[in-house]
Amino acid sequence: MAEVTVKEVLSEAEERMKKSIEATRRELATIRTGRASPDLLAGVRVDYYGTPTPLNQLALISAPEPRMLVLQPYDPNVKREIARAIEKADLGVTVKEEERVIRVFFPELSEETRQQLTKVAAKKAEEGKVAIRNIRRDAREKLKEMEDEGSISEDEFYRAQKQLDELTERYIEQIEELRKAKEEEIMTL
Repeated sequence: MAEVTVKEVLSEAEERMKKSIEATRRELATIRTGRASPDLLAGVRVDYYGTPTPLNQLALISAPEPRMLVLQPYDPNVKREIARAIEKADLGVTVKEEERVIRVFFPELSEETRQQLTKVAAKKAEEGKVAIRNIRRDAREKLKEMEDEGSISEDEFYRAQKQLDELTERYIEQIEELRKAKEEEIMTL
C-alpha cells in the first residue's frame, strides 16, 4: 500500500513537471527570432464584437517568407481590429492591410537585439527551472509527511527522494536543451 502512495506522489510530480516543460516551450516560442513564426502572435488578443479573442481563432496565419507573416481573416469585417491588435502588441513589426489579407513584416534583428533576446530566453528558461524545483519541494514535503506519519519507512523516504531528484534533474536538462535551441535560433542569421 505504501509503495503505491509513493508512486502516486512521484507520478503527480512528474505530470506537473511535464506541464512546466510545455509552459516553458510556449513561453520560448513567443520570443522573436530572425524568422517570422505564427507563434510570435500567440499572445495577441483581438476585440471581436466586445470579446477579447485569440488571433489564431480569427485568421489563418502563414509564413510565406522568412520575415513576413500573412493573415487571412475568416471574417473580413474584423480585419481592421486584427491590424490594430497586432500594432498595439508592440512586437516591433510593420503591419500592412491589403484587400483580403494583412501582411506583418519583421525587420532584421541587430546583434544587440539578438543578445537581448537571448537574455530573455535565459530568463524564461530559469523561470521554468524554478517551477520544476518548486514541484520537487512540494513532493519532498509530501514524502516527509508520509515518513513522519509512519506510512513509509526512512529507507523508502530516501529511495523516493533519490528518484525525485533524478526526475528533477531530467526535466531541468530538458529546459536547458530548449534554452540552448532557442538561443541558437535567435543568433542564426
